[in-house]
Amino acid sequence: MTTCLRFICRRLPGIASQPFFPIKRDWTTFLGANMSAKTGSSPVTEKSKIGVIQLTCTADKQNNFDICKRYINQAKDEGVQMVFLPEAADYIATSKMKSMEMAESLEGETICNYRKLAQETSLWISIGGFHQKGQDSDSNRVLNTHILIDDQGDIKDTYSKVHLFDLDLGDLRLCESDYTIPGDRITSPVSTPVGNIGLGICYDLRFPEMSIALVKQGAEILTYPSAFTVTTGRAHWEILLRSRAVENQCYVVAAAQTGKHNEKRASYGHSMVIDPWGTVLAQCGEDPGLCVAEVDLSFLSKVRKDMPVWNHRRHDLYGHIHINNKPEPVDCIKAFDFGGHPIPSSCVFHRTPTCFCFVNIKPVVLGHVLVSTMRRVERLGELTQTELSDLFSVVQRVAGVVEQHYGASSLTVSVQDGPQAGQTVKHVHVHVMPRKAGDFEQNDEIYTKLQHHDKDMTTGRRSEDDMAEEAGQLKAYFT
Repeated sequence: MTTCLRFICRRLPGIASQPFFPIKRDWTTFLGANMSAKTGSSPVTEKSKIGVIQLTCTADKQNNFDICKRYINQAKDEGVQMVFLPEAADYIATSKMKSMEMAESLEGETICNYRKLAQETSLWISIGGFHQKGQDSDSNRVLNTHILIDDQGDIKDTYSKVHLFDLDLGDLRLCESDYTIPGDRITSPVSTPVGNIGLGICYDLRFPEMSIALVKQGAEILTYPSAFTVTTGRAHWEILLRSRAVENQCYVVAAAQTGKHNEKRASYGHSMVIDPWGTVLAQCGEDPGLCVAEVDLSFLSKVRKDMPVWNHRRHDLYGHIHINNKPEPVDCIKAFDFGGHPIPSSCVFHRTPTCFCFVNIKPVVLGHVLVSTMRRVERLGELTQTELSDLFSVVQRVAGVVEQHYGASSLTVSVQDGPQAGQTVKHVHVHVMPRKAGDFEQNDEIYTKLQHHDKDMTTGRRSEDDMAEEAGQLKAYFT
């Protein structure tokens, strides 16, 4: 085994288990470096370790959490930075009715416990599938939600499963649509200490269009937390996972449920971590356990450089995969990262999978707002094609809104692309400033004001309440 990769598989004392099967790396001479800008790879970071937890969840929520907690603490001892839990990590009930009764909101006890655990262990936690209580209008079904919690215990983002698994094999019927509300958006990749993570769940694995869309937005790690049936798992599980890794030149992390949950249901197991060359780095067997693997983004970059498939796609023949960037919920994120500065969600008035829009703490003119990218990058040239297109589509819409709301007759739209252009916050952003006749003695004076407006932040700062009030007014245009 080379120094580029290390994996460890462990079991907890007191939990019955068979041996795990670590896979030795069979290196080739094929290596390479940066992916095309279209894919949006983040700068290469140090190698990092992740932990993947395999469970046999039951209807006992507390017992499920206690087992997860023990594995997470063990993963911390192994030196990982992030742990991944499978789909249905909260529980697997014995009936649809019971499952509805046990569902919780994101503010419920289960997620509060995991947020506290993330904070205590200083680990990022991917809860691969959580039974999220639906709205009153659909109280008979739940959302199957993947939740990403950072090492401070904050929810960084969520994704609700869009592809629902309906299976009827005669002796086995499992129809998710009977009790699950389909999600209506694809969540943009989330920047984490181990790489940019694309969120999926189980059956999403069978739809390569979704993985391509995530990679176009900058995903380096694709996640497929699952509860695969034994029948489909034996036939397709590893083939599909390795295919998504190879065709997208990504790491794939798949935490899985395993074993018999109740008299009606059993899962396949075999949680895996796969590298961009399609090699299985670590794998659990058929029993609960923890496996640890190393993610090496420099290896990912080398694979993408030496086999630049993203540059060879014939979009002129079969088109592009586009994401329908519907407005996304703002309040589920406590604070948005703007070049290391937290922007409270109360000050954000619009969000898409790749962008967010917020009011200014020290505006140059009334109605001066900013549009920035969800992924932190410094320069326009680092954005993916999808991010760039969405950024300026959003700017166009926001410009129309502030012009209307503030009764303006013109707009100044400005991008400071780099420090020599006046950029002070190292995060791509666009200033949108509504203009009125006579607002400056000399029209171009606005650029001088813009250059100096944030140099002295000891005076002229608005209160968060004032900013939240303005954000609330603008948000109404996007609902």
